[in-house]
Amino acid sequence: MKENKFFGIAFVAVLLLSFIFVATQIPGAHSTPKDLPIGLVLEDEGNMGQTFVEMIQKNSQATKEAPFKWVVLKNEQEMKEKLANQELYGAIYIPKDFSEKYASFQTPTPTSAMLKIYINQGKNANVANIVTQALSTMVEKMNDNVSVQLFAVTEKNNIPLSAKQARTYSTPIQSEIVNVHETGKLSNAPLSFFQPIWMSSLISAILLWFTGRNRKFNSVLEQLKFRGFQALIAMIIGLFGGYLLTWYSTWMLDYEFADFNYVALFLSLTCATFILLILAITTWIKYAALPIFVLLMFFGLPLLQIAPEMLPSFYANWIYPWLPFRFMFEGLKEILFFSGELWNTAAISLCWIAVVSIVVLLLSVIKRSSYKEDTSSKGRTSGDGEEVSVQSLEI
Repeated sequence: MKENKFFGIAFVAVLLLSFIFVATQIPGAHSTPKDLPIGLVLEDEGNMGQTFVEMIQKNSQATKEAPFKWVVLKNEQEMKEKLANQELYGAIYIPKDFSEKYASFQTPTPTSAMLKIYINQGKNANVANIVTQALSTMVEKMNDNVSVQLFAVTEKNNIPLSAKQARTYSTPIQSEIVNVHETGKLSNAPLSFFQPIWMSSLISAILLWFTGRNRKFNSVLEQLKFRGFQALIAMIIGLFGGYLLTWYSTWMLDYEFADFNYVALFLSLTCATFILLILAITTWIKYAALPIFVLLMFFGLPLLQIAPEMLPSFYANWIYPWLPFRFMFEGLKEILFFSGELWNTAAISLCWIAVVSIVVLLLSVIKRSSYKEDTSSKGRTSGDGEEVSVQSLEI
């Protein structure tokens, strides 16, 4: 009869697992572009440039939930700095001669007015495609509107057009797409490292925890030394794992990095931090930590693929900021697509997580208030702080 209980457990397992894995897809299923910061630079001092900017802003305000939040900037240099600082997903740049070229439509030699659409690929490759399509469509619609107006004026005034004028009137506004901080073949690199490094860290941390789970100690000092040794081994494993994963990616995924050591060292820091974090929490709450970290991986993976501005407000405000592996994702993007610096904001955050994890790990020696220093008469303490009688150890 006892074996029959597994039939019921199977139904419960399907119920819980299906709920969990469907729930992990909520951010992706409800992700919509909203308030994506897009730069807007107007260096043209003529009327047409200002009119074009007003048309852009008016079209954005027409919808209840605008996909873009326009950030008006002074000049092209400021725009490039914000793109480099990952403050913008893209930008529209209207040059100084925009109105001048538009005025040429009234001359026998008209020239199409040009503007540039900047796309910040490195900030988020998926969002870059969305922004490219949206901004290109926006410019095309405005181009069509201006074209219709131009042809209407010439028809009303019965003005003959040359072949060149007709071609220019059909595309009075042209746009050039400029991709900055290009991702190339490495667009999926930050995401592709996530599962290998998280699972490697999880398994390594659990194995390290097992090394001290039933270990007996004669004093608090001895236990502190062991916890410190565990932290040291975690850092050594992290260094080994970071370089190994980077090498695997160049061998099996054909990734080519501008600086192999920078990527490897950052992944080493990430791996060591994750091991220390998991080890510290597992030392305190034991087996209960395992499902937490496994579920964290399944819930966190979809969030890394979506821009924070596209997430439902609950996930954007309460889940995403607390994900430890988002620092790995952001730090790798910084190294691969932006400044290329190893010591970046994400690396600093990872260091702080590692330090706090080590402190929590060391504090685990005092989690049992009944610990006794006098082990000669009271017994020893196990790795989890449980007192063991000396007599029970005698043969």
